[in-house]
Amino acid sequence: MPNRIDSPQFNAEPLPLTGAWKIQRKRRHDERGSLTRLYSDSFFASLGWVGSIVQINHSVNTQAGTLRGLHFQLAPYSEFKYVLCLRGNVFDVVVDLRSKSPTFLQHCAIDLEDDQGVLIPPGCAHGFQTRVDGSELIYLHNQPYQPDAERGLHYADPQLQIAWPLPISQISERDQQHPPLASDFKGL
Repeated sequence: MPNRIDSPQFNAEPLPLTGAWKIQRKRRHDERGSLTRLYSDSFFASLGWVGSIVQINHSVNTQAGTLRGLHFQLAPYSEFKYVLCLRGNVFDVVVDLRSKSPTFLQHCAIDLEDDQGVLIPPGCAHGFQTRVDGSELIYLHNQPYQPDAERGLHYADPQLQIAWPLPISQISERDQQHPPLASDFKGL
């Protein structure tokens, strides 16, 4: 796997989890303002993305410390997810739940700011905590949301030992109720 992939619109660096990438979007400026490409089929295919975009979500988070996650979908609805930070700053976490992955049960955490994103492969859980008020993200999915396939992990799972950077100011009741990983979890 290459160390870095560059294009006129994006830079991508592999993360410590197999198939996960940090994306930097390149903003072009002129006298009119600026333009940023959010997505390119060919570039994301070079990173492993399979399928088309079937759903786009916009997350607006008013308070620093807001936590969302950790979410994933079971097969056959396991999904690629591209999460873009439009505004603000978030502490973004990806957890590898793929039993055949060399990074099984590992997680990585990265900071995302404006024009940065993360590509999350199928079989991984995702969550984030906002570091500043008014953080906004867009999620691009290659699978539709399927309530029956949706699952989550508890954000404070002792097996994962995720060091969230701030006290939690906002979290949904649903995310609070996600279970930790079973001690005998065999993976997805």
